[in-house]
Amino acid sequence: MLMRSLKICLFAAALLGVVGSLASAQTLERVKQRGTLIVGVKADYKPFGFRDPSGKIVGFAPDLAKEVADALGVKLQLEPVVSSNRMQFLQQGKIDLMIATMNDTAARRNVVGIVLPDYYASGVNVLAAKSAGLKDWNDLKGKKICGIQGAYYNKPVAEKYGAQIVAFKGTSEAENALLQGNCVGFLYDDTAFAGPLSDTKTWGNYAMPLPTIMESPWGAAVRLEEVDKEFGRFMSGMIYTWHRTGKLIEIEKKWHIQPSAWLAKMHEKYSPDTTPPSY
Repeated sequence: MLMRSLKICLFAAALLGVVGSLASAQTLERVKQRGTLIVGVKADYKPFGFRDPSGKIVGFAPDLAKEVADALGVKLQLEPVVSSNRMQFLQQGKIDLMIATMNDTAARRNVVGIVLPDYYASGVNVLAAKSAGLKDWNDLKGKKICGIQGAYYNKPVAEKYGAQIVAFKGTSEAENALLQGNCVGFLYDDTAFAGPLSDTKTWGNYAMPLPTIMESPWGAAVRLEEVDKEFGRFMSGMIYTWHRTGKLIEIEKKWHIQPSAWLAKMHEKYSPDTTPPSY
């Protein structure tokens, strides 16, 4: 009886695995049947994803999401995500696609299907009060530094430079902690500081005083099992085309983002006279 029950459980588990795999492999079909593409984007990362005065999520990533939805001939639904839940939302099927300032790392490739080519890049820096006098990364030793939960660079910066990372769920919490003097600086992507530093009324006494380190590309992602299937290949083609045509540079200019040298190199790499890569 015990052996029979065990066999039944194993069969059920295997069947669920097959069903789950089949379901996850049908994203494009489900999107077309639903008539809506659900994309996870940041809503607290100006100008790459933020809420305008009406509450609508706008920015660099939402514009890319709109390009994808238009190509599929469906409506777009934006789902706000943060660093600590964006991969889980994709795994759980809460979103169909993720374009959420996520750095492309080997560890993350084991969790979600990061699509090639990558679409943008950022480095790591610290936003700090000018009065803090930070000049070198070693100046962080023993100091409380605000950070974001799930950021891949928290641990290496803590280990290499001795910073005491105090991690928050979102950027607004980290920024408020910095403004209230609960930490010396805010460790985050250098691209994220463009928004705050443009607001001289609030951030006029703050700066990004350290040299950027750990530059890393950003990847859009589908579910892990789909990266080499129809949806993953479709997204690879979309991103390749964005690089080839200069669409990403065009959207970068639209949002007044400082020109990215990495993006310019990618545009040159995938210029119209090059052979499309096979991913």
